[in-house]
Amino acid sequence: MLAVPEMGLQGLYIGSSPERSPVPSPPGSPRTQESCGIAPLTPSQSPKPEARAPQQASFSVVVAIDFGTTSSGYAFSFASDPEAIHMMRKWEGGDPGVAHQKTPTCLLLTPEGAFHSFGYTARDYYHDLDPEEARDWLYFEKFKMKIHSAIDLTLKTQLEAVNGKKMPALEVFAHALRFFREHALQELREQSPSLPGKDTVRWVLTVPAIWKQPAKQFMREAAYLAGLVSRENAEQLLIALEPEAASVYCRKLRLHQLLDLSSRAPGGGRLGERRSIDSSFRQAREQLRRSRHSRTFLVESGVGELWAEMQAGDRYVVADCGGGTVDLTVHQLEQPHGTLKELYKASGGPYGAVGVDLAFEQLLCRIFGEDFIATFKRQRPAAWVDLTIAFEARKRTAGPHRAGALNISLPFSFIDFYRKQRGHNVETALRRSSVNFVKWSSQGMLRMSCEAMNELFQPTVSGIIQHIEALLARPEVQGVKLLFLVGGFAESAVLQHAVQAALGARGLRVVVPHDVGLTILKGAVLFGQAPGVVRVRRSPLTYGVGVLNRFVPGRHPPEKLLVRDGRRWCTDVFERFVAAEQSVALGEEVRRSYCPARPGQRRVLINLYCCAAEDARFITDPGVRKCGALSLELEPADRGQDTAGAPPGRREIRAAMQFGDTEIKVTAIDVSTNRSVRASIDFLSN
Repeated sequence: MLAVPEMGLQGLYIGSSPERSPVPSPPGSPRTQESCGIAPLTPSQSPKPEARAPQQASFSVVVAIDFGTTSSGYAFSFASDPEAIHMMRKWEGGDPGVAHQKTPTCLLLTPEGAFHSFGYTARDYYHDLDPEEARDWLYFEKFKMKIHSAIDLTLKTQLEAVNGKKMPALEVFAHALRFFREHALQELREQSPSLPGKDTVRWVLTVPAIWKQPAKQFMREAAYLAGLVSRENAEQLLIALEPEAASVYCRKLRLHQLLDLSSRAPGGGRLGERRSIDSSFRQAREQLRRSRHSRTFLVESGVGELWAEMQAGDRYVVADCGGGTVDLTVHQLEQPHGTLKELYKASGGPYGAVGVDLAFEQLLCRIFGEDFIATFKRQRPAAWVDLTIAFEARKRTAGPHRAGALNISLPFSFIDFYRKQRGHNVETALRRSSVNFVKWSSQGMLRMSCEAMNELFQPTVSGIIQHIEALLARPEVQGVKLLFLVGGFAESAVLQHAVQAALGARGLRVVVPHDVGLTILKGAVLFGQAPGVVRVRRSPLTYGVGVLNRFVPGRHPPEKLLVRDGRRWCTDVFERFVAAEQSVALGEEVRRSYCPARPGQRRVLINLYCCAAEDARFITDPGVRKCGALSLELEPADRGQDTAGAPPGRREIRAAMQFGDTEIKVTAIDVSTNRSVRASIDFLSN
């Protein structure tokens, strides 16, 4: 057994190999925490991960919350009839011509920071406030992606309201989740008065697949604060990856519930005018239905007609085009149970619909001046919200074949504020600007040509197409037959036309579900009923810890040499738990054993490191960073209790980590007592 307690380590490796030891790092290099660091106990060769079937708790109802960048909503289903998905009640308020099955992701807090309202109610109330009074209220919109873009996200990260005031992001998210919790529980009580207590509800929160572990943990912490679940019943909450949820839902669809963009009639461009997938698959379907195996597959897996036509091993891409991001996942359909296997790690980027909004804001800056727009947003925040609502309504009607200009109403306060600030009217500003495709209408509106509107889409749409094309070029993705466009932005005829034009020539069938904006929400409900449907995932990063190996001249760099007690060690060696892009099955465990260095030690920590590369050798390599800490909370050991085979007073704690779920999970036991040890991984206190 190897240990270097005199170097300040508080935990030890146990193992049969003399090649490995704790990680006493030289000054200036990353190291375990002084107060309660630990080091792994396993031999140099990592053991093969062990699969364990995930245990499912029983719940009476599943409630899924699709917390989106621009709009949010909830849906639920009862365990007694899991296929019947109930959408939330229609929201009060709303915009003409827009379906209200979701509500805007808008939160309004009083000047004192107390919750006032959410969604349409928050937006409309804020709109009606006196301009001077509105400057004191805290109005948050499109704040979800601030969590993804935040550098060094912590529980103390702040969010800025429209008026410039800041508030802890955790409280902002908790207010929003608490609103959905109260609405959902009230509706459940009305529909099923005999429903047992709240502990029988399984909650599902959706997040982009490209979100890293800190952002996922942040959402979980917000759910705890909002009262969705308690830390003691953490399994009551599932984090669902948005494109995965869409994939789970799409596999249930029948042909008449899908639109095939490749079958669009020439000149068509509006959602609903394209023919449903129909004749192209009929022959294949009939052939498959003659097969007894296929009939069994149809019955046992419960998949829709389209999936019954697919053979075992068929591959497809889901492109979740939302308000803030585009999220891509590649799945392979597995028979006989219709489970899904991820073929390439989730990818994506900031190519959501808000990119079009930003392009419009930049256009306004070109016309009226960047300084004026910044001042107007700060001093007339409610009027700015009015302007963005007016643009959103016109953005939804944009299409590649639309004829006629689009009129965008400017709030009176914008026109008046500009005249007072600049000394001339907005019409003069338009004439003086270099923008010649936006005119002034006598009705007090900006008159924009369809070509100009489509140009606002191009940077974002091009980013989406380029990302899909890069994904399709990967060797792991060869053989893809279908591309599902889902998410709120996928409703856009501009995006649909551009994707079909770019990818249809490659023989890829581009398909859009009829209820494209609700695909993720409904899929999240199905995922909550059967979270094991995604059987294999790909690790997005390489995770591991720092250890010591015996120093080998010629293989290890001289600067890593550490001599202690006459023994030569190579320090800062990166011991890998799981590699980037490695396939990991649900329930598969990576096990390590740890030992506290002091008899009365109550807590041990070990730093976790991650990187995008698969072959990092040292925790000091470029791209390797500390990303979290594994914590083990120890109960006092009974006097005289020893771990079998270990020196007197030494305890072995065996930790099992799972990387195949939507979150990294850890459990641990005290080997000597076989009792559970409280174990957790913290990605937010880095």
